[in-house]
Amino acid sequence: MNAAEQRAPGVLLLAAVALLSAAALGYEILLTRLLAIVQWHHFAFMVISIALLGFGASGAFLLVAGERIRLSVGPFVALAALAFGVAAPACFAIAQHVPFNVLELPWSLRPLGSLFLIELLLALPFFIAATAIGRALIVFGSSLSRVYAADLAGAGGGALAAVGLLHLLPPDRTLDGLGAMAAVAAGLAALRAAHIARWTLLANAAALIVVLAVDPGWGELRISPFKPLPQALRVTGAKPAESRSGPLGLVSAVENEKVPLRWAPGLSLLARAPVPEQVALFVDADGPTAIVRHRPGSPPPAYLGDLTSALPYHLLERPRVLVLGAGGGIAVLQALGGGARSVDAVELQPDLVAITRDRYSGFSGDVYGHPTVKLHVADPRAFVEAGRGEGFDLIAVDALGASPSGLHALEEERLLTVESMRAMLARLSPHGLLAVTGWAQLPPRGGPRGFATLVDALRTEGIEPAARHLAWIRSWNTSTLVASRSPLTEARTAAVRDFARARAFDLVHVPGIEAGESNRFNVLERPWFHEAAARLLGPERERFVRGYKFDIRPATDDRPYLWSFFRWAHAPEVLALSREGGSGLLAVGYLALPVTLVQAAVASAALILVPLLLVRRRGGRSGTARRPVTLGGFFCLGLAFLMMEIAFIGRFTVILSHPLHALVVVLAAFLVFAGVGSWLAGRRGTGDSGNSGSITLPVAGIVALAAAAIAALPHLTSWLLGSSPGTRIAAAIVLVAPLATLMGMPFPRALARLRRLDPALVPWAWGVNGCASVVGAVLATLIAVHQGQAFVIAAAALLYAAAAVACGRMGRESRNREGSSRG
Repeated sequence: MNAAEQRAPGVLLLAAVALLSAAALGYEILLTRLLAIVQWHHFAFMVISIALLGFGASGAFLLVAGERIRLSVGPFVALAALAFGVAAPACFAIAQHVPFNVLELPWSLRPLGSLFLIELLLALPFFIAATAIGRALIVFGSSLSRVYAADLAGAGGGALAAVGLLHLLPPDRTLDGLGAMAAVAAGLAALRAAHIARWTLLANAAALIVVLAVDPGWGELRISPFKPLPQALRVTGAKPAESRSGPLGLVSAVENEKVPLRWAPGLSLLARAPVPEQVALFVDADGPTAIVRHRPGSPPPAYLGDLTSALPYHLLERPRVLVLGAGGGIAVLQALGGGARSVDAVELQPDLVAITRDRYSGFSGDVYGHPTVKLHVADPRAFVEAGRGEGFDLIAVDALGASPSGLHALEEERLLTVESMRAMLARLSPHGLLAVTGWAQLPPRGGPRGFATLVDALRTEGIEPAARHLAWIRSWNTSTLVASRSPLTEARTAAVRDFARARAFDLVHVPGIEAGESNRFNVLERPWFHEAAARLLGPERERFVRGYKFDIRPATDDRPYLWSFFRWAHAPEVLALSREGGSGLLAVGYLALPVTLVQAAVASAALILVPLLLVRRRGGRSGTARRPVTLGGFFCLGLAFLMMEIAFIGRFTVILSHPLHALVVVLAAFLVFAGVGSWLAGRRGTGDSGNSGSITLPVAGIVALAAAAIAALPHLTSWLLGSSPGTRIAAAIVLVAPLATLMGMPFPRALARLRRLDPALVPWAWGVNGCASVVGAVLATLIAVHQGQAFVIAAAALLYAAAAVACGRMGRESRNREGSSRG
């Protein structure tokens, strides 16, 4: 390496670093989408941990082998960028061929090895990109701020690039787009080294051609055979009809003329009307929902009146209906069949609406083109919070999208929280109804949680006693909850009884219900649902919730995990039952969390700390044995940063309408503004002074802003949801910016202080911080599921305070040493 290279990175190399950083962050975001398609949503959360594992391992690699790298920085970055361009799609393709079945987790440890191998494969591209960027940061130490700025600017652009690729390309080709971006970065970096530019450029051109022209089949998505879409395609006569993709998901339509789909969850066992032929719709290979064959001008299919969700239409006359989550239009047809005078249908997924309205317009009877139907492609929660127009007589919510198997345990349900139900109740006319239909799981857990959530919403709105405003019925596998702003009259209560009796549905709760009225048709050992409803409405409600075998606390915006029921207090009992055939009691989606947490800790220790141990043996005493408090401070910094970041991503998932939106906006904002904070910390140079205030002040600001966020976000959520998408994105950036800027300051200042006090500990500080970051991404999600996002934010603030105390001790020792040296 020559002196000129150390002094000036040059515009071309900075552009190469920015493009490679963009490709790395784009890879992180695209992996969340791809894993949600080929596996399930709960695997998306581990991507941040995988990315940090790759970045941490690269730091350890540069420490161990950095001095042995003889290639100058330009060619090194070029070759690394080429390697990333090949590795990004290739590692994902290879990972898909690793045999892995998440459904085995409740009774077998066999999937753990496969999952670990998948994580290592997916971390490799991050390792390659981080090694190239880290090499540039090391070589251009005197221009570190310029290289770091290029890195962060590229990361922000990578978030936008990922969304753009999801708009332009099918999911299985998006990683090829990132490969092309990395190939361009390689070309820019290669121009820095003239003596090898020719062969590097040729290699770059060849890689670009391969990435763009390769057969699309090499990266074809291999969806888990246990997901609903592959299962549907196994049925004789099934064939894929159409597929559309975008940032919000992959929508697939499946036709079957030989064995048509008959999707009618909870259909009365006494129903006589036939279920017409249907087309199945899947989002990210999950589902299904359906489009029903219907002739224009004819009455909607009669079977829709024999579902539990038809109950509210027997309590209202010619209602004005709002359908939230309209999907393929079944709920809209049901509303028209129930005599609705107008129907507002809201659906977030535009491709799902497009397939229904375009390809299957004739098949569905042009359900969305009906003169009394008004379609809104929008976030249902935001539509409700906007609060425009007159009140609705009925708001119908379908909660059948989440499988009762527990695979959706980590999925945020933004529409069925206490706050959302309050907003829906506020949109009702004086005698209007809110109806929610979901699965009747056994043992009862989803139903009681939904009921508890609705009870809390009524009581928070001052609607008491809640028992007089609620009705609940169940079939053999579904249940429907109905809530009214006004007390249910005797006529309405009688109508509920008549509707349930005529269709052999069981009463769970109506005003004045007696114990003998429940559990008559779909008979259980005991009237579990009725007993749960009675206890949730009674004076010992809190005691019942605390003692229940499953977590049935009401879902809130702070803890929106409606389908996660696991309680550690009852873990031994549930695990014992699982070994006796009761594995269905273990939510597979939830089990992925502790498993990934353990694997993240093992992998980070093996790939980050073990190389540091090798360096210690080679280089002598590192001082680690006498600095546990110091290293504990760096561990707290890494853990706190990731926990705060994950908590904000989770909180803004509600505000920004989709997990991808929250990940892109919040992650990019944290990276960019934390980088600004790091730059400011280095610019002021206070970290070298030994003054503990240089770390304490930003930490004090972090604690204050975290407390403000905990207090303000619940109130801001409703207001922001009623605003435009652009306003919500801008608000998210504005709210994150000051906190992220302060969060970027403690680590570089603490590191500069440690470099003065004990240089041998610096690599260990990097390593410990990296390990904490890898673990923190998973740990934050695990805590949030049980305690909520606010708890995670508060815990992160306390960890920052603990780190400040540890760093304060460093500052005092540094000042003592300086005083001794002067003496």
